[in-house]
This record gives sequence, C-alpha cells and structure tokens, in this order.
Amino acid sequence: MTDDGSAGPGEGVGRVLGTADATPLTFWTAVAPGSYLQLDDVVVTRREMPDREPVTIAGVVTQVRARHEGAQFDSDVFAIADGTLPAMVQEAAEITTTRVDPEVYVPPTPGAVVHRAEGDARARALHFDRMERRIPMGMGRDGVPVYLNADFLDGTRGAHVSISGISGVATKTSFATFLLYSVFRSGVLGGDAVNAKALIFNVKGEDLLFLDHPNTRLDDATRAGYARLGLSAGAFPDVRVYAPPRVGDSSGTPDVSSRLTGVDSFYWTLSEFCADRLLPYVFADADDERQQYTMVVHSVAAHLARYAQPADGGVSVDGVRLGSYTDLVDHIVEQLNDDETRGDWAGSAVGLGTVNAFARRLIGSKKDLGRLIRGDLATRRPHSINTSESAQVTVVDLHNLPDRAQRFVVGVTLKSEFERKEKAGTAKPLLFVVLDELNKYAPREGSSPIKEVLLDIAERGRSLGVILVGAQQTASEVERRIVTNSAIRVVGRLDPAEASRPEYGFLPPAQRQRALLAKPGTMFVNQPDIPVPLCLEFPFPAWATRVSEAGRAPSETLRSITGAADPFAVVGSGGGTSDDDIPF
Repeated sequence: MTDDGSAGPGEGVGRVLGTADATPLTFWTAVAPGSYLQLDDVVVTRREMPDREPVTIAGVVTQVRARHEGAQFDSDVFAIADGTLPAMVQEAAEITTTRVDPEVYVPPTPGAVVHRAEGDARARALHFDRMERRIPMGMGRDGVPVYLNADFLDGTRGAHVSISGISGVATKTSFATFLLYSVFRSGVLGGDAVNAKALIFNVKGEDLLFLDHPNTRLDDATRAGYARLGLSAGAFPDVRVYAPPRVGDSSGTPDVSSRLTGVDSFYWTLSEFCADRLLPYVFADADDERQQYTMVVHSVAAHLARYAQPADGGVSVDGVRLGSYTDLVDHIVEQLNDDETRGDWAGSAVGLGTVNAFARRLIGSKKDLGRLIRGDLATRRPHSINTSESAQVTVVDLHNLPDRAQRFVVGVTLKSEFERKEKAGTAKPLLFVVLDELNKYAPREGSSPIKEVLLDIAERGRSLGVILVGAQQTASEVERRIVTNSAIRVVGRLDPAEASRPEYGFLPPAQRQRALLAKPGTMFVNQPDIPVPLCLEFPFPAWATRVSEAGRAPSETLRSITGAADPFAVVGSGGGTSDDDIPF
C-alpha cells in the first residue's frame, strides 16, 4: 500500500472479477488462493487513467460466495471430492463502494489487484478522515475502532438516534448508555462535556439504577478494549436517580428495592398539577384522543388553572379544600354530574355522553396516579425532575409504575424539559434523552400529548440542543417523522417479519439476514456520510447493569436528599462512616 492509500505492489487478497459486471458502485472480487474476505472487510483497488491521476476505489464487503468451477451438475460435488472430476474452488466477494478518490466514477478494471485496507487507507475508505470530531462506537469485524461523526449527533449537521431490535437480545439500552459514556468521556464535546446532560427513563427492572457503580465483572481484556477506543473503563461519575413514592407511604419514600442510597422521590403537588395544566397527560393514551374528548380534557384543565388556589399543600377549588388526587377527581366528577356547574367545567357544547366517558376514565386514574400527584407532602421539599439542577446523568425509574402512570411521567417530564430549553434559547448545554419503548409513546397511528412532545423534539430539538436517543422493538410502528428525523439509525437483532419492513431499507440484503442472527453486543450503524451501515461490537459495560455486579457506591451518591438524610444512618457517627459501611 502506498502512502496515498492506493493499491501497492503485490497480489493483495484478490483481483477484480472479469466474469461479473463491475460498476462504479458495486463490483466483485475473486479471492486469491490462500486468502479470504469476510463480510464487513474493507478493501481498496486502483484504476489507472490515461490522461489523469489514478482513481482509488474503496469499499466494504457486503456478500461472499464460494463455488466449484468446472462442475455442471449438483451431484458433481461428490465426484470432485473423490478426485475423479477436476474442478477448483473459487471464492468471490461483492464490494459496495464507499469512496472514490478523486471523484471520477469509473468502474475498476477487471484483473486489478484488490488490497485489504488498513491504517489510513481504512480510515479514508470509511470517511473517518473527514470526521473532525469522532465518537468511538465499538470495534469493527477487523478489531479496529469504528467511529460516529459527532456532527450528526449533537445537532451541528443532524441529530437523534433510532435503535431497533428484539427486546432482551438486541441490547438496545446497553448500546444507548455506552454511546452516552463515549460522548461524555471521549472529549468530542470539548469544554461543553462538563455541562452536557442526559435524561434516561428506566422502564424495565432496576438495571439502570447503578450507572455510577463500577462493574465488578470488568476484566483486563475489557479494560484493554476500552483503551483501544481511547476511553477509560469506569462508571458514570455523576448520576442522580429519581423514583416514584411507595404506594401508601405518607413520607414519600422512593419505591426501589435494590439501591438504598442516592435515590430521590419525584412527584407533583396538586397545585402544580392544576397550575401547569397537566390533566391532558392523564389521558396520554393515543387510543383515547378524540375531538370531543379532548375538548372536555382541556376545558377542565383550564378551569383548574384559573380557579385552583394553593392551600396547605393541597388546593382549594370553589371554596373546597382538596388534599389528595382522589379528592380532586371526586370533586371534578361531582361538578360534572351537577347540571348547574357542568357547563362551567366542560363547556356548554359538549354532550352528556362525552362528559361521562371523561369522568369514567378520570375515576380510573385515581389508583394509578394517586402516589404521583400529592397534597400531603411538603411543598418546599425538592421533588421535581430538573436536569439543569441535577447530575450529568439523571435516571428516572418507572418500572414499578403502571402503564398510565409511566405515560404521565414521561409526558410531563419531557414537556417541562423541552419548555425549559425553549426558554433558555440556546442549544448549549446539550440534553440527551434516552427513551425505550418509543413505539408505545409515539405510535404510528393516532395522536396524544406525549407524541406531540416527541415530534417537537424530533423536528425542533436539534436547534434547541435536545437530542433524542429512542429505542424500540419495531421501528415500523413508530411515528414516521421521528424515525425520518433520526440521523443515526442502529439495528441489533431483529425479528424476521420486522426485518422485511421498508424502514430497514438502508440495510443491504446480507445485513438484513445477519440481523436475524446477530448476537448481543453486535449492532449495525447507519450514518449519513458513510454509504454502507457498519457492523460493530461495543464493549462490555464498565458500569454495573444489575445489583449483583455493583461495586462500591461513589461518595457523590450521598449528595441526594435520601442519601443526605438516610433514615438508617447511625446517629452520632461523626460523619466518618458512609451508608455503605452499615451492614443491613
């Protein structure tokens, strides 16, 4: 290989095939005896030109085949194996062009030597040399780092990530957290990395509650893998965890079982619920969005915002003090059932059937939302999820909440964070939002308040510095505009029916088939400035993904409300003993 990345002397790994059409965009290579090419290998060849400098054509192997040359019938394979019929085995690889330099789009010449691209030639073939800021994503099939162009992640030229794959096998959340770790620790954000934030919604188990704990299963080989990517292996240094209050707990203790320190409760007061018009997020199921239904929801929300007054932790409406969400629901239903007050609350143009349908659903929300909307806890007690006042990584635990409550928390939190960024009027510092089960919150059909917020983030978030990292089992069921606005598309293990959908048209046929077999940790990443999706493996998490892997908790966890005032702390210990030293 010469210094300019063109093919140097020698036989390389093969020659451009002369029995198949070679085009500027795809061609076949005959693999030389004793050599091999596998899927995802990067190769380069050179085309001599009569009146100008040679053209270097680089590409990625997207298919490999082997056949007997000299055989005519299927049964000939037995005679060839016995040595009674002469034939030779020939392997050939399909190359999909990724770069032509200079940009003279001519086909490679049949018989031209094909080399395996290494070093600078590989970087040029995959356009890594054009990336001013490179985010390491993992290792390619050749054991060399693969990079993501930061310009298409942080909003400079594009934003948002869409990750698809089978639940439990595709490791979607693991890749999302590794990508965040790489963004924060690789130095690509420069000085902005200190103030950049991440908001992660934890919807399954308590696996994401230990991001700030080192992984005790980390070995030297994994640390070396991180080092090859230019990263140090460790936990997230600055994490704050929020969890909902326990059911029936008047003290507001966070509802988690595996983590004892560094967890704060989140909830909304009745006054905030009324003043901020949060009622529409109680009806955040896309199937419930009806024109008349919506009129009642917004009319009642406007009435509460206008007339509800704070009163000793609760609210006072129409002279009646309401101390809980149940009291508030009962009062609203009572007013809607009264012929004299129904018009004031729901409007005069709404039929009784629509009002009753609203009331039934509102009554059904009491059990799900009673512990999140409170009138019995101290108003001044910090309880809001606000990433600007939190740690670098904020984890909101939802796994113990029913579906309606999960939708309410996601919708209201995203609404408040997006509005805060709008008021700030600047894209810096960046806010990365990691949300799994995106097909539930932003389905292709129907509309809901949450879907509208997510559409706003997908379409305007880039200019405001809000980056959505969405994960879903089925991208075909997610709102098209959200998927379309995602500059980075990632695919793990796919279901066969899902893999055939047009949403995965960016995958070459061979990669679609491989996605059905991909093992955990293998991802196919498509980014705008590389024509072919890159296959990579990201390293084992350096942070704990479950309580059994969690090392010693960092001292920073004690800064939270719960940790700072741990009810289990030893009185009079003098401050020299952390909560982790107490044997429970």
